[in-house]
Amino acid sequence: MKSARLLITLTIAAGLIGYAIWRSSQTGVEEVVLVGFQGADAPMEMPEDKKPDMRFHFLTAWQTNQIPIVTKMDTPMGSENGALVYNAQKFWEMNNKRGGHHTGDDLNGIGGMNTDLGDPVFAAGDGLVVFTGEPSSGWGNIVVLAHRDTEGKPIHTMYAHLLDIKAKLGELVARGTQIGTVGTANGHYPAHLHFEARSSDGIDIGSGYTSLPLNRLDPAEVVAALHNAEPEGISPAALEFADLAPEQPWTTLEIKGAEKMSELEK
Repeated sequence: MKSARLLITLTIAAGLIGYAIWRSSQTGVEEVVLVGFQGADAPMEMPEDKKPDMRFHFLTAWQTNQIPIVTKMDTPMGSENGALVYNAQKFWEMNNKRGGHHTGDDLNGIGGMNTDLGDPVFAAGDGLVVFTGEPSSGWGNIVVLAHRDTEGKPIHTMYAHLLDIKAKLGELVARGTQIGTVGTANGHYPAHLHFEARSSDGIDIGSGYTSLPLNRLDPAEVVAALHNAEPEGISPAALEFADLAPEQPWTTLEIKGAEKMSELEK
């Protein structure tokens, strides 16, 4: 008799558990499908009508492995040696109107105001494109490149307020490659390039003004430390001589002109 009651109890318990599992599968919540940090349906379980929190966007192991080592850097506007450009608002200058310290350098053509609208913006160093898009109307179009220094530490450079983006997400770009054009962030400011450098392995766009530097670096110092410019010009970037297909970068590296590559070894 006791065995029969125990069997009935276990059967009822199993039925209740099965019913609970079935009910939990009928909540109507769609499965979140992650297809990359910029293409996720709803990262971090956020509703689809909300923008994902960029602070939770980290590179995959494969993306991290693709990041090139940067041995030289140039300024992202003007000539190779930074001529024809001035810094209208330097890194970490206090801006009381904006309520914080400036997180980058505001680079302008020497004509000022909108005279540099549409001017080319170049990659400061060999890098991997890890973000392209418009996180907010105040930022306008943005490109973020990931680099590694000679010790393997990550450095990101960010190019903001762009009129046009000419780089593709996931591609490798050589130092000096045009990645965009100078814009106004949808008319929020006179035309200029907001240029940032960060010690980071994530994609946190953040704010243009802040009270704490966190992982921000002085972009002018970062470029100057790796500039190595000679009076007669600057040696070409290593990636300039490589054909890279973004969809299969591990199988389609072809060196163009061994005689040019030899110049890098001198």
